[in-house]
Amino acid sequence: QVQLAESGGGLVQPGGSLRLSCSASRSILSINAMGWYRQAPGKQRELVARIDSGGGTNYADSVKGRFTISRDNAKNTVYLQMNSLKPEDTAVYYCGADLWADASDQPNYWGQGTQVTVSS
Repeated sequence: QVQLAESGGGLVQPGGSLRLSCSASRSILSINAMGWYRQAPGKQRELVARIDSGGGTNYADSVKGRFTISRDNAKNTVYLQMNSLKPEDTAVYYCGADLWADASDQPNYWGQGTQVTVSS
């Protein structure tokens, strides 16, 4: 029902910034919510930030004040602006689409992921 493609990952020094992009194959206005998730080595995949079709957002406590999720409806793209990056932010970052307003807020579809490495 939707294909997702992430871009923007890379290697950055602590304190630096990156902007991740997630392009969807359909209008994001027709998707209940989209989010960014990450999985670090040896860790479970965790929610980083989420934005719903009305623009409401929520964030993991660990990234509040540093990361901002946003969307460009005309481009069918969701962004994650990451500032003040820390080594602990190192992970594979995945874009997820939660298509339906149902009992689960977990994504139904995932992108392939993009690596973010924060290291000096």
